[in-house]
Amino acid sequence: MLKGDGRLGHDLDPQDRAPKDACGVFGVWAPGEDVSKLTYYGLYALQHRGQESAGIAVSEGSRILVYKDMGLVAQVFDESILGTLRGHLSIGHCRYSTTGSSVWENAQPTLSSTDGGGLALAHNGNLINTAQLAERLTSGAMRATTDTEVLTALLAQDASRPVDDVAAELLPEVKGAYSLVWMNETTLFAARDPQGIRPLVLGRLERGWVVASETAALDIVGASFIREIEPGELLTIDERGVRSRRFAVAEPKGCLFEYVYLARPDTTIAGRGVQSTRVEVGRVLAREHPVEADLVIPTPESGTPAAIGYAEESGIPYGQGLVKNSYVGRTFIQPSQTIRQLGIRLKLNPLREVIEGKRLVVVDDSIVRGNTQRAIVKMLREAGATEVHVRISSPPVAWPCFYGIDFATRAELIAGSLSVEEIRSSLGADSLGYISLDGLTTATTLPADRLCRACFTGEYPIPIEDDRVGKFVLEAQR
Repeated sequence: MLKGDGRLGHDLDPQDRAPKDACGVFGVWAPGEDVSKLTYYGLYALQHRGQESAGIAVSEGSRILVYKDMGLVAQVFDESILGTLRGHLSIGHCRYSTTGSSVWENAQPTLSSTDGGGLALAHNGNLINTAQLAERLTSGAMRATTDTEVLTALLAQDASRPVDDVAAELLPEVKGAYSLVWMNETTLFAARDPQGIRPLVLGRLERGWVVASETAALDIVGASFIREIEPGELLTIDERGVRSRRFAVAEPKGCLFEYVYLARPDTTIAGRGVQSTRVEVGRVLAREHPVEADLVIPTPESGTPAAIGYAEESGIPYGQGLVKNSYVGRTFIQPSQTIRQLGIRLKLNPLREVIEGKRLVVVDDSIVRGNTQRAIVKMLREAGATEVHVRISSPPVAWPCFYGIDFATRAELIAGSLSVEEIRSSLGADSLGYISLDGLTTATTLPADRLCRACFTGEYPIPIEDDRVGKFVLEAQR
């Protein structure tokens, strides 16, 4: 069980969990710098991408040390632990599980030790041919049950060859989404799948280099943004600088849901700030689904940027109608039956004096099962709202993701079986409007053919050809 963290998780209702990204990855090569602390702060900036476990690997040139544990970054590491992790290069990882259970053995970075040396690896994404890749390994080569463990073992299998040569040969055969950072005793490596589904960026320090899942992590450690690592590109970073080689032709299909929910608002993707995109999404939503109302309020904090845009475009005043309790931990003490019946009021409460007698527009980023929005609509009506109009800044999420987001199954997704009108009725809202897929795509400023939109359309850019996929695919084989 996770330790109490004193923080509020993404989920307002534990039975209606929001989409979870797979992980955040960070790597730094910087002789003379305190690389473990740089990695710690980089992971701190990426904490939203994974909150189940955290780990850091370091090397001073002759051996790799890995420290990892279950929990948030600030729970796993303290000053004394970081003080023991010394070296000139480091990689780090914060995890939300998509392949393999949420247990210590599956925490990352993974480590493989051979006669030729060590190799530590951190991975954001999810592979769809994990079972086939695992068949290449000798018995006993794996201790964990993750696609990351499979990749680590395969990269370390031939210690007689340079790691980047092994990677350039292996990665074209790896299918799915992967943004990787890994290291041996002397060198930092990074690679991104040919579709570039998950983000990965390169930054420059005064005395070294950084790779990270998002530009916000570069900002936190004082690194300047250089560029995005290209889809199908492999980087090698050491005392000779940064060397690039291409292992596959780029076929860009960046995840559209990064713009909706996953990335930090202060991150930049494809040259455009995520906050600007989300505000523009709200403007489009107002044009596509106008309504007469007195106040626009967000579901905090996920709906805030789009609510700002909706208010600006519609001319309806923006306000705070719901207050979020920032000190309820994910492992909050089990409430009594009386308190449990209050549901999300433990984490969210209406401002009666703001909403009483008002016609409200409530903006949120997505609907998964609908339990959270249903409870919010009921709460707002009980607090005196005369009308509640729900607006969603993504199209209906009706399909599962196989590339690194842990959605509910299609059967659990409310849009997988109900029409928009049926969902509106289920929520008890006066009206319900989702942004159109074209409207969301246009707001990103990227063409549709450069985006993965599978969770909205069911059209997967990397075909799912094998039924051996899913979170527990390797555990099922044991």
